[in-house]
Amino acid sequence: MGPVSGLVLLAVIWTVVFFIVLPLRLETQGEAGEIVPGTHASSPANFDIKRKAKVTTFWAVPIWVVIAGTILSGAITVRDIDWFERMSTPEVSRD
Repeated sequence: MGPVSGLVLLAVIWTVVFFIVLPLRLETQGEAGEIVPGTHASSPANFDIKRKAKVTTFWAVPIWVVIAGTILSGAITVRDIDWFERMSTPEVSRD
């Protein structure tokens, strides 16, 4: 795995974790009792995006380290998950 593929892997993991973290501890305007005119009652009352990004990074980096370490160690390779045997080496005919 090269540096670019490592960064792409981190970006994908960070995005997935971010979508998991977004609804956690979310207080809606309807729950707070202060609905801003023109918004839905289910809109966030106090949406702290910086805190969500920090929590996402806190969880995404260790997950990335485990996955990248597994890939770099060779414990699991692409051939291990080749269920349809599309990556098998072709037989070389010796004529």
